Amino acid sequence: MPESDQPRTVILTTAADAAELVLNRPDKMNAMNGAMVRELMQSLDAVEAGGARALLVRGEGRAFCSGRDLADADPLHEDGEAILRDVFNPLMERMAGLPVPTIAAVQGACLGTGLGLALACDIVYAADDARIGSPFARIGAVLDSGAHAAFVARLGAHRALELIYTGRLLSGREAADWGLVNRSVAGADLVRRCRELAAGIARGPTAAFLESKRMVRRISDEAPSLADVLAAEAAAQGRASRTHDYQDGISAFQEKRKPAFTGS
Repeated sequence: MPESDQPRTVILTTAADAAELVLNRPDKMNAMNGAMVRELMQSLDAVEAGGARALLVRGEGRAFCSGRDLADADPLHEDGEAILRDVFNPLMERMAGLPVPTIAAVQGACLGTGLGLALACDIVYAADDARIGSPFARIGAVLDSGAHAAFVARLGAHRALELIYTGRLLSGREAADWGLVNRSVAGADLVRRCRELAAGIARGPTAAFLESKRMVRRISDEAPSLADVLAAEAAAQGRASRTHDYQDGISAFQEKRKPAFTGS
């Protein structure tokens, strides 16, 4: 099928100055592939150019985003650093720096790059039963998409390392209790609550909000900046992607078996 005939992986709509961006691969739990990343970047450009005064980001179906689509990953030959540097990191920086108030509505799985995308938004609401985290311990990879910065800033070093070492996923309620997301709500109310929030923000003094967003981002980025964390994560992922554990971890995921990690 020609690329132009492929279904859109991202749907962008606008109503009353509030834009809504929907990740649209529900059959893949909205896993990010190259097409989705490109369409997300294009959509964020359109949001800024179109003068939207608030943006809601959500996933279609039962997941927000299950992370990078690993179905076509080549653990023996791919360069983990280049993939992050050239594909995913620009998206995270674009979302975090978008001159529009942003809200993520998280339901179901919110993992890996999906977690990075959500945490790059200004406000995150999660369904009570959402599953939030980066289970990279299961595939021999390094936490990425800026999650090191978010975990340490919001959770502290000890909880951050606990989640990294164990690959444990938090429920939406736990994530709110721990401070990783703003609040948790009943899943049936999630989209409505987030739309109401976006509409209310869009009616506010958004020029002043943008000044505050810049100040908050500048203060939070001082030690260290998101760009620095993203670059460091990419370099670490590059090193990890050359290990046996990474190669076997990805292969095991694709083959639906348990990996045999050796620490090398």
